[in-house]
Amino acid sequence: MDARPRVCLPVAHVVLPCVHPCPSVTMTDKVRCALLSVSDKSNLAELAKALHENGVKILSTGGTAKAMREAGVPVTDVSEYTQSPEVMDGRVKTLHPRVHGGILARPLEADLKQLEEIGGQPIDLVVVNLYPFEATVAKGADYATCVENIDIGGPTMVRAAAKNHQRVSIVVDPTDYASVIASLPSGPTKEARAKLAAKAFGHTAHYDAIIV
Repeated sequence: MDARPRVCLPVAHVVLPCVHPCPSVTMTDKVRCALLSVSDKSNLAELAKALHENGVKILSTGGTAKAMREAGVPVTDVSEYTQSPEVMDGRVKTLHPRVHGGILARPLEADLKQLEEIGGQPIDLVVVNLYPFEATVAKGADYATCVENIDIGGPTMVRAAAKNHQRVSIVVDPTDYASVIASLPSGPTKEARAKLAAKAFGHTAHYDAIIV
């Protein structure tokens, strides 16, 4: 039996201090860049249109990008942003320093400088829900199909955005889209971002639990 103590972090109540904030950093409270990559496309068009109408640059992948373009919303493919193509039948799409640097960058001069050096930009809003592993298993899919429905890039982006919730909003539930839309152009408040982060950590924890 594991005797190590368990540490529970009440994410919704954590307030982390900004270390050496730099007034010259170009980050603002306004949502300027969002990354959307979802399996459940419920209400996606409504959210994408609202983001576009508020001047938000949208990065996306695969079927999500296709759905938004069909709704008349301009989208930049993640592969164009990273200058790195999707490979291995889409297994590697978003695992790139420009993506995770954009999500994890703090409002610090050093972070922004490094992000600029690798050709990235701050990402302020991440909207991700994961490959439907549980539903795939429930349908009786074969082993190989179930394995392909274990999401890797999605949980990585979700956890990165949730970790950096002092600056970044992470949305994993389409029922939260309406409140995000209502918050534009500034985006969710600090308190709302913390609650969204707590939900996101719960989402990935549940996802991992059903795999094992």
